[in-house]
Amino acid sequence: MSLASPFLDVSATRDYAYDWALVDVETSGLMARRDRVLSVAVITLGPDGEQTGEFSTLLDPGCDPGPVDVHGLTVERLRGAPTFDQVAGRIGAMLQDRVLVAHNAQFDYDFLAHEFARARMWLPVSQRLCTLALNRQVDPPTDDMKLGTLAAHYGIPQQRAHDALDDTRVLAGVLRASLREAAQLDLPLPLVTCPPRAESQFTPSPPKTPCAYRNPGRLEPGGPLRQGMKVAITGDTAHARAELVGRAVAAGLNMMTSVSRHTSVLVTNDTASRSAKARRALAEGVPVIDEQTFLRLLTDVRPGTAHEVPAGTVAPVAEPAAEQIEPVTPGPSTASVVAPPEAAAAPEVSDPVPVPSPRRPVPLADTSDKPLSGRRVLVLGGVHADAAAARLRIVELGGSAAINLSASVTDVVLLPGGEGDRRMKRITALELPVRDLHWLTSPTTTDRRPSTLRVQEPHVMPRGGVIDLPMPHSGPTSEWYVTAGWAPQSDGEIDVVAFLLDEDEQVAFDEDFIFYGAPENPAGTARLLTGGPAEQTIALHLASLPPSTRKIVVAAAIDGAATFGTVGAVQIGAAAGSSEAPFARATLDAATTERTMLLAEIYRRGPLWRLRAVGQGYDHGLDTLARSYGVDIAG
Repeated sequence: MSLASPFLDVSATRDYAYDWALVDVETSGLMARRDRVLSVAVITLGPDGEQTGEFSTLLDPGCDPGPVDVHGLTVERLRGAPTFDQVAGRIGAMLQDRVLVAHNAQFDYDFLAHEFARARMWLPVSQRLCTLALNRQVDPPTDDMKLGTLAAHYGIPQQRAHDALDDTRVLAGVLRASLREAAQLDLPLPLVTCPPRAESQFTPSPPKTPCAYRNPGRLEPGGPLRQGMKVAITGDTAHARAELVGRAVAAGLNMMTSVSRHTSVLVTNDTASRSAKARRALAEGVPVIDEQTFLRLLTDVRPGTAHEVPAGTVAPVAEPAAEQIEPVTPGPSTASVVAPPEAAAAPEVSDPVPVPSPRRPVPLADTSDKPLSGRRVLVLGGVHADAAAARLRIVELGGSAAINLSASVTDVVLLPGGEGDRRMKRITALELPVRDLHWLTSPTTTDRRPSTLRVQEPHVMPRGGVIDLPMPHSGPTSEWYVTAGWAPQSDGEIDVVAFLLDEDEQVAFDEDFIFYGAPENPAGTARLLTGGPAEQTIALHLASLPPSTRKIVVAAAIDGAATFGTVGAVQIGAAAGSSEAPFARATLDAATTERTMLLAEIYRRGPLWRLRAVGQGYDHGLDTLARSYGVDIAG
């Protein structure tokens, strides 16, 4: 089958023509470092889209096959199958010098990387393409982005879901159709560079146990230690550091690797120490004791207050008096969305301390009867301030502000200079309505383009807006995915990060800082996923987070001289599953000179989790932001 389309000149596919290796794996679980591949299929395609090879096999994983009700691969079916190391050479030859393609490609890539590492081989992949990320850019009018849903949309027959070979054949059809759509919209492919990986570089350390007690504050002069106190150690110690930490943790203390204003006490035998921890303790007024005093106090640690374990079935609790609202538990088609009065205020760029939670949120009006309800509007041209104001007006009118051209865009607002945007050629060819700025004063719509409408559109959130996250329909252990996207950049890379914070808005361990160098915390409850150079996702197992985790902050930082003012708008979306349609979406573009930005907060409110679209920027770098959350950054 060729990539040619009756609606598209074949030459237009030149930038989309690669040698492809399409992959699907069925696995014994969801954690690549722990679980195993049970079956694998690979189909190779040439640049013209014609199939050039095919291979599939069951595998003996040497372990329990896991959810048989999902993949149907019982121990009996797998008995006698080859082990992965016996077929790794053949699979590697099919992947060599090709772009690996999969639906949710990081999942398949990570599993293959671990299997190749166990076989003492390198995974020969230098680039990958995720058809899920590609279709998020195309944004077809489907109710979700599952492979079967996209196959039905593109007219591709699917015979046996969760069969590796059939899924790979379906994937080939989805890839061909998605490439045609991407070419028609002139979208850059979200190719991800895949550097060589060794098992020692990407296998996380064993999970650490979070402290079960709330921080009672600082150690009083002559007073006892209490469970939950945050303790840091610096300098040489007479006892092994591991022994001191182990005894303290066993007593219920919270051992930290850095010092902050929330630290209860610093332990050091050198009162004149100029270590970073000692300097910070002096600056913050943190009490300092020596090792012998610490050991003496460890013999009589007083009881602390345990973190409350939220009950998932209890009705939402009322907000404190200063933040009183009427809580609503969202169902499939309803949500409680609130926005603070100061949501539109300009960010404070000089304050290194994270923005506090807004006060006195008020309910937003229903947008279903507003003139731009259900419409997705792309703004082109204009200076940053004018473009940001136009996007804000779109949201006020009930619409959703797009950051890139996609199949869901219904209207284009052209500001001065926008006529020179490279996307205008495609916009004209697609016959999209092009409006001027006056249209946002009193918009009229004559073309709803029914093909772009979905059963349920995402809830549109303003900057500062808050929404309750419903329990996923597939169960309390399902993940929530917070995805950030932006226009492709040439002047610097953007990194999305996450901080898992306690009640003091501090990380319990450095490993609760999720970033490109440590993309997964030891417990596997928070992961960074890369869908392309202009999209990254934080995946969170909210139901599995310990009670001590009160908030997750998702942020972004620019590596290079660019600022978020030159990047333009950043879009965030929250979905209850990797392939689900966004439940909520926000476009954040208030930044100007900032190099780091808080994108979203996910925090506990009684038994519920809430999402806040933040959009707070800072001029400082990621290292300063990380230190403000208690991460031990050298230097």
